[in-house]
Amino acid sequence: MSERVIITGESIPALPRHIRLKHDETRDAWVLLAPERVLMPDEIAVEILQRCDGEASVYGIAATLAGEFAAPVEEIQIDVIDTLQDLADKGFLTA
Repeated sequence: MSERVIITGESIPALPRHIRLKHDETRDAWVLLAPERVLMPDEIAVEILQRCDGEASVYGIAATLAGEFAAPVEEIQIDVIDTLQDLADKGFLTA
């Protein structure tokens, strides 16, 4: 069994090579595609995942989202970490 990835503010999240975030035209929804698995993230998760490029830290992602949505960065950061941790636990994210 592999070691659990723990997401922190310093983490630099990215999608593994075998997973893609794609807009499914048929469903008119964003999906995470993995071998033999599909996950339909909610709108908040999509906003976060679109910024998981392997370069931006969780702090940076939270700051960007806080600016775009005029929300307190501390609250956004908690939501970002919670969302990314859930995705990492399901194997859809590395950090």
